[in-house]
Amino acid sequence: MSLLCETPHPSRRAVLMTGGSLFAWAYLPRFARAADNRDPRLIVIVLRGALDGLSAIGPVGDPDYAGLHGDIALSLSGPHAALPLDGFFAVNPAMPEFARLFKANQAAVVHAAATGYRERSHFDGQDVLESGFAGPGHVATGWLNRALENLPAGDRVATLGGLAVGPSTPLVIRGAAPVLGWAPQSLPAPAGDLVTRVLDLYQHRDPVLAVALQKGLDADRMALDDQIGAKAMKPRGGLDSAAGMRQAAQGAARLIAADDGPRVAALAFDGWDTHVNEGGATGRLATLLGGLDGAFEEFEKGLGERWKDTAIVAITEFGRTARINGTVGTDHGTGTVVLLAGGAIKGGRVIADWPGLKPAQLYQQRDLAPTSDVRAVLKGLLADQFGLSAAVLGEKVFPDSGAVKPMMNLIA
Repeated sequence: MSLLCETPHPSRRAVLMTGGSLFAWAYLPRFARAADNRDPRLIVIVLRGALDGLSAIGPVGDPDYAGLHGDIALSLSGPHAALPLDGFFAVNPAMPEFARLFKANQAAVVHAAATGYRERSHFDGQDVLESGFAGPGHVATGWLNRALENLPAGDRVATLGGLAVGPSTPLVIRGAAPVLGWAPQSLPAPAGDLVTRVLDLYQHRDPVLAVALQKGLDADRMALDDQIGAKAMKPRGGLDSAAGMRQAAQGAARLIAADDGPRVAALAFDGWDTHVNEGGATGRLATLLGGLDGAFEEFEKGLGERWKDTAIVAITEFGRTARINGTVGTDHGTGTVVLLAGGAIKGGRVIADWPGLKPAQLYQQRDLAPTSDVRAVLKGLLADQFGLSAAVLGEKVFPDSGAVKPMMNLIA
């Protein structure tokens, strides 16, 4: 029985971006504020690699949770206790800023969510998530760029364009609408697609071999990190590190806060594929969640008075298995979480038609079953922040998705 919880192909990695503007913002006209004094902003953070939603926002009130998720399940007791959100869900202790925002009604969670994609390939799942199409293979434009394109002619948000943060433009914001590219100088160039795609192939078809390959890559990376760390004077990193996430958010916030800066931004944080030694309240996943939490904090600080009109949404291509694997990690799954933050968010709520975690309730007897569509969340944000109609959202922004209705009242 469901429990309804609501508490008060060109490769997208091929386009390298520089650290400077793609066009001169100085020549853009100044715009008057909207009549209602709102100046809305939307920031999309793509978590690539498939976030374990059950370890980010744990259903600690579900009697089957601890047994399934084993050593990485969150708990309300012990030295690394999770932070309660309500009587059923708790957030990973690595995310105290998110918990604070939640209590201040400026953060919310949509749990048991997924796109319409039901396979388990990272690249196909990411294409679906970022393109906004129902299936993979559409890599020319992303739904966020098409949203900008479909705003009324002369609209301030559309004219100011979007912001892409990182060494390459995320697919979600690629398209005809103008996009400013910005990357911190410390960010490395994107890793080659070949190794990543081979690893994804093995994870999809030969998990045992994938684990061995991943261990070898991790060992090489740790050895390189040790060499770099011995010489580093300050924390630096790519968008798969806590320092890199914070740095990206700091720079993005400065641009988005400007009167003539972009109102829409996209960032992609890598590294969420936790097959081995995932950790729960502590460890690898907690480190990544701490970086995401730090990004939320940097946006709040950097946006200043603009924070009150800002909505941030963090999304991932799919979830992970409900049961831990033999290497104390989780494999590719289905249902996960959407995280919302910002002064514009109608927060303090975990929105979930909870499916349960008993064997018969799991998707294919292995995954958290999805009961919410990620597209519904994104449509709701675009409708409330920028006034896009359900027809435009269902036909042009997310093609052939008219049956997926916008999730309303996400904005305060």
